[in-house]
Amino acid sequence: MLGSFTLTSDGTTVPLTVDARRVVAYLAVHPRPQPRLALAADLWPGVPADAAQRLLDEALVAIDVPGLLAAADTADGAPLALAADVEVDLAEAMTLVRGLPERPAPDLAEIEPLCADILPSWTSSWIAVERERFRQIRLHALEELSLQLTAAGRHDDAIEVGQAAVRAAPSRESARRVLIEAHLAQGNIAAAVAAYDEYQELLRSSIGGPVASALDSILPPSPAWPVVRGFRRPVQRSAVALPGLRSIRNAPTFSRRLVTGGSVPGTAR
Repeated sequence: MLGSFTLTSDGTTVPLTVDARRVVAYLAVHPRPQPRLALAADLWPGVPADAAQRLLDEALVAIDVPGLLAAADTADGAPLALAADVEVDLAEAMTLVRGLPERPAPDLAEIEPLCADILPSWTSSWIAVERERFRQIRLHALEELSLQLTAAGRHDDAIEVGQAAVRAAPSRESARRVLIEAHLAQGNIAAAVAAYDEYQELLRSSIGGPVASALDSILPPSPAWPVVRGFRRPVQRSAVALPGLRSIRNAPTFSRRLVTGGSVPGTAR
């Protein structure tokens, strides 16, 4: 269900018709038994109830996989669900999310289910709702996990998880924050500034002007370039004030500059 639809049995991929895939996917996303009328209405919206029910019956016949469905007789009117022993990667991801607050930060290989959306190429309205719900859950989990890893001193892992959150939602400020905090905890100020710059540039290109951000509490904003065609473009974040770093107060262009080595052109040594 995560990334793409695949059904396997005993290590072999099982081919299904389009409608059969839709039924199995729906049941995988909705683990509780589903009334048939409601299931048919969701899968074939706008189709008369009788016709939708016939399509559902045909799809069930096409699902020729013993033990896949919980209902013993797919021809009766019993609610439908996947069998209890069917493994679903989405369910595994949700189990991982629920357990994160109560266990040490897992290895990165274990969080792979949190790095993909539910069937991203599917366009049905029912899957779009579930996809967005899971997306918000997994993004929050990735952010919290990055913070856990940072607190545990696993900075490389924290950065990798933070980058996964940013890739999933580039404009999400909280994802950028945990990534920047992981860089700073590692002592990589240049990478933190670059991550901030990238975020600000993304917002400027989307909104068309300077953008105030809560991230400024981590990296205070520096002065802007002169107005060009009515647009004040903030400088790149090579000029920031950070604790413990010396300031160049008389620099001709900026009031504060981060000095990483050597002298700044136009200033006295």
